[in-house]
Amino acid sequence: METNSKTTSWLIIFFVLVILLFLANLWYGSVLIPWQEIFQILTGSGDINAVYNVIVLDYRFPQAITAMAVGMALGVAGLILQTVFRNPLAGPSVLGVSSGASLGVALVVFAGSMYQFNMLNSTSVFHEISVVFAALLGSLLVLSIIISASRRISNVVTILIIGIMIGYTVSAIVGVIQFFSRAEELHSYILWGLGSFSKTSVNQSIFLLGASMIVSAIVFFYVKGLNALLLGDHYAKSLGIHVRKTQMIMIIIAGLLIALGTVFTGPIAFIGLAIPHLARNFFKTSNHRILMPAVVLMGVALTLGCNLIAKMPGYDTSLPINAVTSLVGAPVIIWVIVKRGKVKRA
Repeated sequence: METNSKTTSWLIIFFVLVILLFLANLWYGSVLIPWQEIFQILTGSGDINAVYNVIVLDYRFPQAITAMAVGMALGVAGLILQTVFRNPLAGPSVLGVSSGASLGVALVVFAGSMYQFNMLNSTSVFHEISVVFAALLGSLLVLSIIISASRRISNVVTILIIGIMIGYTVSAIVGVIQFFSRAEELHSYILWGLGSFSKTSVNQSIFLLGASMIVSAIVFFYVKGLNALLLGDHYAKSLGIHVRKTQMIMIIIAGLLIALGTVFTGPIAFIGLAIPHLARNFFKTSNHRILMPAVVLMGVALTLGCNLIAKMPGYDTSLPINAVTSLVGAPVIIWVIVKRGKVKRA
């Protein structure tokens, strides 16, 4: 009972932290906006400064919402992949899944250039749906290759190496596509690939957050199956879990979440890989009933925090978000590898 109470308390603390970081994202930037003005803008009360209103609602609000959506989507996707593959180093980037989503986006963008359409900068709903669908197909394609390889090869390291090689192969294909593309699309795609939360509109950011919340909520119905998968396929079958069906559903959901976390912002490094480890080690559990809300809240908090760090004080621009997430996530992965090495020696 005491453990459950402590877990609940920490989840509440992380929820409050998310709210504080969200408000900080609305306040902090090249222009520091008084807290009173932010309150008036959010509530629609008082004499609102027109300039502050544009900065908050048209720029900082969608940026913060996008960061929340990406942190949630990639965090949950990383947890699913690490559970399904029973591999602590499985993640959207390491397994090449993010690269697959990037390939899908590249194909649509450069196909659109043949008809003089800039898909990444278009406000057309059809174009946005096309890019999302392409990212989903690309991520699922890579995941299907990884699944096929994992059925034939039991060695975890070999599967990881295959995922890395797939990432290199996809990058090579994208490089060829870029070589034959127009300068305008090439520039848009390169900027997209650097990663940014600042290029989404209000409608796009709300769509991302809503879709990420809905898809993540579906995972809660499979918590029992995910917990069983951690203990092996035979144990899961003994509990009445349809292993293959559960794995396929979870992989499709992971692919969709990775597509959502990539399509408008570019591939964001290390979030999906690092967040599940942070949640497991902080809450000292592998129970997905606790890990799911923990991963959501910690993923959202981390991306909001990284977005704050990426903002350059005194400048009208911000650092590529990948530069910040890599600085935060890479040490976590190094720590996981070192820790596993010590456990094996012991």
